Amino acid sequence: MLWIEKYRPQALGEVVGQEQVVRHLHRFAAERSVPHLLVTGPHGTGKSAAIECLAKALYGEDWEGNTTILDAASLFLQGKSSLSADERFAHLYRKDESLSANFKRIVRWYASMRPLGAEFKLLVLEGAHSLPREIQQALRRTLERYSATCRFILCTTNQSAIIPAITSRCLPLSFSPVEGPIILATLGRILDEEVPGRRRELREEVEMIAHAAGGDLRKATMLLQLLVESGKGAGSAEINTSETGNIAIQLVRSMRAGDFAVAQRTCESLLIDYGLSGREALREIRRAVKQEYNDPRIALILGEADHSMERAGNEFVQVNAMIARVIQEVFS
Repeated sequence: MLWIEKYRPQALGEVVGQEQVVRHLHRFAAERSVPHLLVTGPHGTGKSAAIECLAKALYGEDWEGNTTILDAASLFLQGKSSLSADERFAHLYRKDESLSANFKRIVRWYASMRPLGAEFKLLVLEGAHSLPREIQQALRRTLERYSATCRFILCTTNQSAIIPAITSRCLPLSFSPVEGPIILATLGRILDEEVPGRRRELREEVEMIAHAAGGDLRKATMLLQLLVESGKGAGSAEINTSETGNIAIQLVRSMRAGDFAVAQRTCESLLIDYGLSGREALREIRRAVKQEYNDPRIALILGEADHSMERAGNEFVQVNAMIARVIQEVFS
């Protein structure tokens, strides 16, 4: 079993490193009153886990019946095929209509459902930054129309991609990168549970993992499990390279070969399979470039892509543009 699932917070009190946000969520649960929320922050800081804990605090055993989670990022990447394959939407999906039309109808249908033994239900949109502007404009009206029976929670790593009409209707909750000492303490508790007596032996490796994680507790937990189960005394940098770092190296090699399609699929693996944000993926690529082909032109393109991604709404468009520029301007 993955440790990130085994040690996933089950109650608000177990969410670490986000004291101010947790205080707000505790108050919402105690008062049984939740506004529309815009939850922002980097990967691995506890956004999804905290939302799930809020739902459990509000509804108890009925939390799953009163909580609908839609992964907008995967949906708008995979297209209509993901809707047709999901049994939850079988009665709502219409293959003769566009993805946007289907998505709007599905959201309206779930928002209009009566909650089970409660005044309102929760509708969570993961990866809300992937929602096209047209969808966001329609969502603004949906928030207003169904606010009596449904509270929307938009979860995103890129707040700038959400239009002002939405942000003005939501209470912002910002998750910060988890501080190093908190990551160290959490990893220590996990070690005591999984391999009692080895905390002192693995102290240096755990400290390196906490540093390499960069505030991402989920990543740190995954690295710790890899370290322990590998049976080796490898440092966090070596373990990290075996995962996203190796994929980034493959991406750079695909760009050197001029193969845009393979490079694009490889980059999508970083974003989807490993859950990196666009800017996190750029950091992995930057490290791989230093190792594989340290050209100042690539550094400039990566810097411009990072700047654009901070202000643009679609990370996939930006990374694809970056790949195309590198192939054309450096390796053509």
